[in-house]
Amino acid sequence: MRDYWHGLRRGRAIPARSDIEPRGIHRALDHAFILERIAPGAARFRLAGRHLIDLMGMEVRGMPLCAFLNPGSRGRLSDVLESVFKAPQIAELRLHGKADYARPELQARMLLLPLRSDLGDVTRALGCLIAEGQTGVAPRRFDLISEEISPIIEGGKVLAPSPSVAGFGEDGAPFARRARRAKPARPDPSGTVKDDPERAQDGLPEADGLRPSAPRTPEERRAMFKVIPGSGS
Repeated sequence: MRDYWHGLRRGRAIPARSDIEPRGIHRALDHAFILERIAPGAARFRLAGRHLIDLMGMEVRGMPLCAFLNPGSRGRLSDVLESVFKAPQIAELRLHGKADYARPELQARMLLLPLRSDLGDVTRALGCLIAEGQTGVAPRRFDLISEEISPIIEGGKVLAPSPSVAGFGEDGAPFARRARRAKPARPDPSGTVKDDPERAQDGLPEADGLRPSAPRTPEERRAMFKVIPGSGS
C-alpha cells in the first residue's frame, strides 16, 4: 500500500484522491479504506473494504475512524490523525484487541497516508487495516499501543502529534448538578407570604417557621382591615 501511494506522487508531495484506482490495490482491497477529514482530529470512512466490515459487524461507510478504538485510545488517535493531515505525513499504528468472551485476542496494524481532495487541500487519506487472527464476535475494538510517524520525503522533518485537550476521548468526571440556593418568599401586601414560582418549579419544600400563621381571633382579623375616613354610608 505504501509503495502504491509513493508511485502515485509522480513528483508531487501528496497524490490526489482521484488518483486512487481499486485495481491498483486489488491485493489489499479488502483491508483498504479512504477517509475524509470532517473536523480537527476527526475523519469518517468514505470507502472501506470487507475486512473492516467484518471487524465491526456492519457497514462502516460514514462512521468515524475512532469507532474502531476503545474510548481510552481515541484521544491519542485524534492527535495522530490530525498530524497526518496537518504536516502532512505518514502514520503507522500498532493496535491490540483484548481477549473476551467469544472474542480472541487480536494484533492489528493501521497505515494512514494523506491525500489531496479535488479542491487541493489535504483532507483525505488512504488507509489500510490488517488484524491477524480470528475476528470472533463483532464489533471488535482496539487499544492504540504505539505509533510510528514518518515524513513524506525521506530525511524530512516530522510533526509530533500534539496532545489533545484534556478530557477529549477520555472518561469524564461525573457531572454534579449545582444546587440552587432557595430564594426567600415574597411578601404580599395583604400580609401573607406568597410562594415564589421558581421555588415551586425546583420542588423545594417550605422550611418550617417561614410561613406566618393565618389570623385566628376576631380581633386579629379586624386588625387586617384599614378604615378609610368618610367611606361609610
